[in-house]
Amino acid sequence: MRAAVISAVGEVEVAEVPDPAPGPREVVVDVAACGLCGTDLHILQGEFAPTLPVIPGHEFAGVVVEIGSEVTEVAVGDRVAVDPSLYCNECRYCRSGRNNLCARWNAIGVSRSGGAAEYALAPVANCVKLPDHVRTEDAALIEPLSCAVRGYDVLRSRMASRVLIYGSGTMGLMMLQLGKLTGAASIEVVDLNEERLKTAQLLGVTATAASADELDRPEGWDLVIDATGNAHAIQDGLGRVAKGGTFLQFGVSDYAARVTIEPYKIYNQEITITGSMAVLHSFERAADLFATGVLDPEVFISHRLPLADYADALGMFQAGQGRKIQVLP
Repeated sequence: MRAAVISAVGEVEVAEVPDPAPGPREVVVDVAACGLCGTDLHILQGEFAPTLPVIPGHEFAGVVVEIGSEVTEVAVGDRVAVDPSLYCNECRYCRSGRNNLCARWNAIGVSRSGGAAEYALAPVANCVKLPDHVRTEDAALIEPLSCAVRGYDVLRSRMASRVLIYGSGTMGLMMLQLGKLTGAASIEVVDLNEERLKTAQLLGVTATAASADELDRPEGWDLVIDATGNAHAIQDGLGRVAKGGTFLQFGVSDYAARVTIEPYKIYNQEITITGSMAVLHSFERAADLFATGVLDPEVFISHRLPLADYADALGMFQAGQGRKIQVLP
């Protein structure tokens, strides 16, 4: 089969690799679509993936074409979205229900071969069957949506909160959509990319700006969410949290990124700083939400490119072009 392979730091190619074969509790998925994510860029620069080469792609959906000898939950021909998270279920964190912090955490498309290929291997436990009205290609959006659901699980949002989101890429836009479901009083989005801000406006944001200075909120925001991973945005956002408010680090930053905090302010104003790591008990709920039409795929997916153009797709994503970019094997 053909697959995109990150062979070394900064090097990606589409090459012929062996077809996957399922173990007893695994299935082979004929990949319909695979979304690109900031994590893929981190892998390309030598972060996250324990070893290279690796086939990236942790946002994918497709059709089951082969099942292992002990698989009964799905059948050949079923359409599924795949939760990429792989846990040991034995370490302290897994035993306490914090599987996303697993001491031996792995993920399809990060540390194991992923969906940027014609076929991908997945445990049957990670496969969620799709209802008839959901297009298979669109269902690759369920994985990033499940990360956003996890983010709001961490926030435990109160009704009528004032929300500020840094970044109007796919994840920022998803946090915007879910924020509206939580009953936020207002949601404002900051981004330097004017084209992406136009999408936020289309989705019904309260206000957009290139800088939080342009927004009339001198007392700050109840919830400040970074969906960029950019150190400058994070530093600015930390200073925008209102008394008693919460800052959520949702975007994935480089390992070397650093910001400065003000311990006295955190103490005196009872500010919470927290993070949200990938997916935790949120994939099935995201699939259910997606089936209700909480996201419009035609708005969120800006480019669908053939697998052969994977390197070009990564370049477009890195340059901030479009919204969600997918490759279609």
